[in-house]
Amino acid sequence: MARVGVDIGGTFTDLVLIDDAGHMHSHKLLTTAADPAIAVVNGINDLLGRAGRRLSDVQSIVHGTTLATNAIIERKGARTALLTTDGFRDVLETGKEQRYEINDIFIEFPKPLVRRQHRIGISERTRYDGELLTPLDPKQMREVASSLIQAGIESIAVCFLHSYANPTNEAAVKAIIAAQAPALSVSLSSDVLPEIGEYGRVSTTVANAYVQPLIEKYLDDLVRALGGRGGPKAFYVMSSAAGMMSVEVAKQFPVRLVESGPAAGVSIASHMAKLDERPNTLALDMGGTTAKICLIEQGEPTTTTEFEVARLRRFRRGSGLLLKVPAVDLIEIGAGGGSIARVNGLGLLEVGPESAGAEPGPACYGLGGEDATVTDANLLLGYLNSDFFLGGVMHLDTAKAEAAVKRSVAGPLHLTTIEAALSIHQVVNESMANAASVYAAEKGIDLREFALFAFGGAAPAHACDVARRLDIHTVVVPYAAGVLSALGCLVSPLLFDYVMGYMVRLAEVDWNRVNSSFARFESRGRALLADAGITEGIAVKRMADIRYFGQRYEVTVSLPESSALGADHVTEITTAFQEMYRRQFGRDIRDVPIEAVQWRLTVSGPRPTFSVRNEDHIDVPDVVGGASALKERRRVFIAESNRFEDCPAFNRYLLRRGENGVGPALIEDHESTTFIPPHAKFVVDLRRSLVITLDFDRRSEGLA
Repeated sequence: MARVGVDIGGTFTDLVLIDDAGHMHSHKLLTTAADPAIAVVNGINDLLGRAGRRLSDVQSIVHGTTLATNAIIERKGARTALLTTDGFRDVLETGKEQRYEINDIFIEFPKPLVRRQHRIGISERTRYDGELLTPLDPKQMREVASSLIQAGIESIAVCFLHSYANPTNEAAVKAIIAAQAPALSVSLSSDVLPEIGEYGRVSTTVANAYVQPLIEKYLDDLVRALGGRGGPKAFYVMSSAAGMMSVEVAKQFPVRLVESGPAAGVSIASHMAKLDERPNTLALDMGGTTAKICLIEQGEPTTTTEFEVARLRRFRRGSGLLLKVPAVDLIEIGAGGGSIARVNGLGLLEVGPESAGAEPGPACYGLGGEDATVTDANLLLGYLNSDFFLGGVMHLDTAKAEAAVKRSVAGPLHLTTIEAALSIHQVVNESMANAASVYAAEKGIDLREFALFAFGGAAPAHACDVARRLDIHTVVVPYAAGVLSALGCLVSPLLFDYVMGYMVRLAEVDWNRVNSSFARFESRGRALLADAGITEGIAVKRMADIRYFGQRYEVTVSLPESSALGADHVTEITTAFQEMYRRQFGRDIRDVPIEAVQWRLTVSGPRPTFSVRNEDHIDVPDVVGGASALKERRRVFIAESNRFEDCPAFNRYLLRRGENGVGPALIEDHESTTFIPPHAKFVVDLRRSLVITLDFDRRSEGLA
């Protein structure tokens, strides 16, 4: 039997197949932006053909997708309505009442996903403590439902005031709508996000409703297309929290899929960080469209409970739509292989955030793109082999890359084409290094004690220079780095998250209420795992969002693992909060009481295991036993000497464990190329990762 992992990116769709014998096969093809399922089905067919397998041999498929994200960004979701407590229908526009750019008098905010005429106030009211003040009027609700159905509404979000404390009125709305239009999608905030915080709850519930019909149809069609041919036995979807979800859960809570692809990469990065005993790692995932960065501490990725999508100013916090769902804490930079380079109005070189994507793609793809991109620059510098891109499946046109770089950058800046290409390469590296440095500083972390873990199709060519700029001495490029997020889908656990909104001073907590809620959440999670055949190796993690009394923002703190929490745990929880707060903000406030706002529980199954027989990588038909790993010597531009030099290029599939060397060198596989700079040492470790050690002193000599 075999398992297949699929990751849809903005430029490429990546696929990995692993069978029970440990044979791994990978495939990368251009994403079909108009209908991502086309690339998925075609890719699976190609992958099975290369592996000599049939779809009936596939036990499970795990799928990471950008479909929910793209639907929100491109405003291609369902025709959605919002039902709120009377007087609160404009919460989507008032937001947090904060300006992300205080001096911009022309400031814009993202348009709500629901038009104002489809945002309707309902006569109902619940107190913050759950007391029902005004029950729902069934007659009014039936009239509202009829009018929405006649208006062609496809999905409805219901978000009543304080429904996290008592969902009775929201549940009544769903029952009334189901009686009149059973096929109509309905998202209740008490199901999607039972948390305190009106704007975050409304925004997240609306986003869930907006993408629900689209995701439901996409997953049903995909399962039908694949299942109708005799497989797979199971189908899962990656969540933003780096865990698998069943298709049914994904269709109910599609808003949890927004960061599913990048989360899969972080999942395997953290897994390998533990295995390699490098628990403090900076994960860099650079693909064709963006670069994602995540900090991994003690083998665990940093996480968050809120992030933004569809930002008007791509990297400006507050300029996007707020989503409050559990997710790995990523920062995203407009730095990918397809990032477009241009000279701005001030005569300065800019790279990104706009990307050429898969259509038309970089100029060197020969698909109609005319803008200069990072991939074009890397090709001209010799980092990419024009005849071995995607293992030779795709030829890169050097002449078109040269023309694009000359027209867009070299000409306006009065540089040679190679000088312009080097500038593009260095600017994008500085963008990634600067973003990582600021990201770490905000969390009080010294990156000099970290290793850089580089994956994604473009990252290995840039990783060593990014590490040098961050003063990081160790770079790890894992085996199958170019498709690692797809592989990450296959090593991520099945996971379920629950939350309860209960705001109270820590000294006044009703621990019976907390413990009973945690017990109920755990029971639900274990039941869902049991449905998937998982009864052993289950992990339960409890957390709370805590803040100083009167503050607006919380810090998530892990709670003691005791079976029942009580007043005797208050001191331990307080200490954990103060340490976390001090680390993040550089101080603590001992004379102010603390309060809990949300209570969280995660139930996860064991992480799937796999073993890859890299010595017999049958996905590489030209591998011959005993053949030399050295493919050729190629001219590569070396920044230290400011000239082209002959550089050995190795076939990564022929490098065995323990083999080592010194840069400059290129190491190529089907999905990526690793550039090792002069004086850097590399070795192939037990898991076939390239471990690169940078010698900054020697590099300085070269620059001198």
